[in-house]
Amino acid sequence: MDLDVLSTPGHLISLAARGFARLSEARLKPLGFGVGHLPVLVALQDGRASTQRDLARFARIEQPPMAQMLLRMERDGLIRRSPDPADGRSSRITLTEVAAARLPNAVATLLRGNREVLSGFTHEETEQLVALLMRLIANLDGVASVEASPRCPSA
Repeated sequence: MDLDVLSTPGHLISLAARGFARLSEARLKPLGFGVGHLPVLVALQDGRASTQRDLARFARIEQPPMAQMLLRMERDGLIRRSPDPADGRSSRITLTEVAAARLPNAVATLLRGNREVLSGFTHEETEQLVALLMRLIANLDGVASVEASPRCPSA
């Protein structure tokens, strides 16, 4: 049996992710945000993270790209850094007033885009899609952690 690689879940999810990213990027750009900024901004707003390390973990990206993103966000006036009173080697990161004021509109813009691309899906189908994607992400994380762990030599 010849499986069409272009019809696999991995390929289709990749296409959907790129489509979402293009749509979101186009709609967020006029607000002064990039699509990659949103997890960072939401984490800062909600108090879920306040250091580069915690933000990288929350956004599920490596430290070097997070450092680059934070530099750009600081340059663009979206975040500010201040010394961490508990650890002089690290900084606390907070939203600027400008970013905090724009964030609700950015979130509403993304939610509107999600509603538009899911038109024709029932509420139940949308909930099922979200649940399936969350399971898929958990499986991917599990496979990635196994792949990253040191291999035991065979006996």
